[in-house]
Amino acid sequence: VQVAESGGDLVRPGGSLTLSCTVSGFRTKSYAVGWFRQASGKERERVGCISGRNMTYYIDVVKGRFTISRDNEKNTVFLQMENLKPDDTAVYYCAARRISTCVSPFDAWGQGTQVTVSS
Repeated sequence: VQVAESGGDLVRPGGSLTLSCTVSGFRTKSYAVGWFRQASGKERERVGCISGRNMTYYIDVVKGRFTISRDNEKNTVFLQMENLKPDDTAVYYCAARRISTCVSPFDAWGQGTQVTVSS
C-alpha cells in the first residue's frame, strides 16, 4: 500500500488550500483515510478522517473550516482548508486504513507536505 500527499504551500492568513492524498494498493475502495498534522515542537494530532462509507470527522478547531472528501475513481482524498490561521501551520500527513472505520491504527502513511500560514 502506498500513500502520498501533495499540495502544501505558503498561504496568507484567511486563505485557502486543498491537499490531496493518493492511495494505492488496497483491493477495495472502502478504506478509511485520516489527515494528521504536526507543528514544530508539538505532537502529531489527527485533524479529521473520512470513513469507507464517507462519514467525516473533524477536531473542533477545524470544524467549519476544513472539509474532507474523496474521489474513488481517482483513489484520492482531499483536505480542503479555508480561513487558514497561523496555528494551522504544520506538516500535514495522510494515512490509510484497510478497514473502513476511522479507528487507529492506520496501515500506511505518506511522507507529509508542509503548510505554512503566514503574512
